[in-house]
Amino acid sequence: MSQSIVPAVAEKEFDTSPTLTFEEYRIYQGESDVKYELYKGKLIPMPTATVLHIKICEYLVYQLQRYLAAHNLDLVVKTGLGVRTDEDKSRIPDVVVCTQSLLEQAAARPGAGILEFDEKPLLVVEVVSENRREDYVIKRGEYELANVPEYCIVDPKTGKQKIRLFALIEGEDGYTYTDFVPGEEMESVVFPNLRLSVNEILDPPLVEGLIKAEQAQLQKAERLAARLRELGVDPDAV
Repeated sequence: MSQSIVPAVAEKEFDTSPTLTFEEYRIYQGESDVKYELYKGKLIPMPTATVLHIKICEYLVYQLQRYLAAHNLDLVVKTGLGVRTDEDKSRIPDVVVCTQSLLEQAAARPGAGILEFDEKPLLVVEVVSENRREDYVIKRGEYELANVPEYCIVDPKTGKQKIRLFALIEGEDGYTYTDFVPGEEMESVVFPNLRLSVNEILDPPLVEGLIKAEQAQLQKAERLAARLRELGVDPDAV
């Protein structure tokens, strides 16, 4: 009786995908609905975001934009903006805060919108997905090497919920980090007056609802001001 023989050790699979230079990556045109990061010259497709992931990013963009406007800072908050972290590495953080001038420089170059290695964003945010080691270890090392002043990890996974904030502190060798857990407020190092509820970040309200509430308050204030003027009272003097 004959029998098939299965090799004891499977044949090693080799990565046959092309290795790209950074400039080739910048102009790479892949599938239209897939975003790619670059790691050691290899294209890394990014998974489709969950609804919670999307809500967290939108909430952070909303709160950061309000903070920047309130403090009259010439900074911008963007999603989808690339950050080059090494000669052959480039990431697409979930949220990026940088100067307007850096954004304009990236816009003036052909190809994908990516901040160059010497164009430092002030803050990058990553919302943890399935590959936890990538966010906590690999990307952390890359952002530290690129001297990004602040790197924020939002981890909504049940049982591990927290926000870990890495920052470059004067006098310290590399990143130091602080964990913020539910029930606390996250405090930024780069933006010292920025305080956000950890609970709201991990389970955020819809931004559309927040905007509607703001508009309702504004309309109420406008009606009150109009009534005061009818009574001969200057609302700005009240």
